[in-house]
Amino acid sequence: MRAPTPALFCLIVWRTAVARKILVTGAAGFIGSNFVHYLVANTDDVVTVLDKFTYAGNEASLAGLPDSRVSVVHGDICDAELVDGLVAASDIVVHYAAESHNDNSLHDPRPFLDTNIIGTYTLLEAVRRHEKRYHHISTDEVYGDLELDDPNRFTESTPYNPSSPYSSTKAGSDMLVRAWVRSFGVQATLSNCSNNYGPRQHVEKFIPRQITNILVGERPKLYGEGLNVRDWIHADDHSSAVLRIVEAGRIGETYLIGADGEKNNKDVLELILTGMGQPADAYDHVIDRPGHDLRYAIDSTKLRTELGWMPSFPDFEKGLAATIEWYRDNEAWWQPQKAATEAKYKEQGQ
Repeated sequence: MRAPTPALFCLIVWRTAVARKILVTGAAGFIGSNFVHYLVANTDDVVTVLDKFTYAGNEASLAGLPDSRVSVVHGDICDAELVDGLVAASDIVVHYAAESHNDNSLHDPRPFLDTNIIGTYTLLEAVRRHEKRYHHISTDEVYGDLELDDPNRFTESTPYNPSSPYSSTKAGSDMLVRAWVRSFGVQATLSNCSNNYGPRQHVEKFIPRQITNILVGERPKLYGEGLNVRDWIHADDHSSAVLRIVEAGRIGETYLIGADGEKNNKDVLELILTGMGQPADAYDHVIDRPGHDLRYAIDSTKLRTELGWMPSFPDFEKGLAATIEWYRDNEAWWQPQKAATEAKYKEQGQ
């Protein structure tokens, strides 16, 4: 075995000798809960979860985690007094909490302004007061979309061009972080990630909706012709990238996280169907989402070259197969959400 380089040796010592106190907001949701599971499995860190437990927050997503390592606080990131105390007691804040469903933002934008803008402001003011390290989780949707035949991909220098209330409020929160770094010296980094998939994702989202429809004997649904392209990344790979940025990212920098997983929705749905033993065309078309972005594509060169990160699920089909198995094995987790979610989609003609 090759001896570790000095930089790697320092990283190993930091991980094994120092139990950091990390506050993770929104960690009862999909991506945040996967990050907490990843921290418990790969570090000695002690984690405090702050979550409002809206419809997207699920206590079952944190089940099985050790009480000695993970504590859960039910609260709102807009509650300045609560946030101040939690930030003061932490070494690092990782901010996942967000209203994130595009369809919901089109029907009622206000919660997106409250959580994504005011909530981020509240956290920034607390980390500013207490001089804590802060990492901000964002989305590639802030960049708008690309033409289907465009050879380019989003980079850290791509201009923002959001197209929905959701992506607009996330763009606004990103700008707040950059302003607090420049104006007040907040020790922050940012990351914009492509579409996540994997365990513990709410059944309103595209991949788990199709999987669970098949499991309950319903036909999957496809927006329009399904030609919209997304750049898919497994939630574990997102988690490993965020941890790498927290440990080694340069303050004030933005890193794009992607796994070169571009596929259109039609192809993804057909892979799900065939992977579950169904005919590839056993789905229904439904009306398309208003303003549905055409294509997202991430260039993660900076993250890979500067910080040495690589995805562990570079093969989308293998990651998708593992995701299907998780939903097969965890019906008790998703079944309580399913009926209400489908009823809401039916009202919308989707």
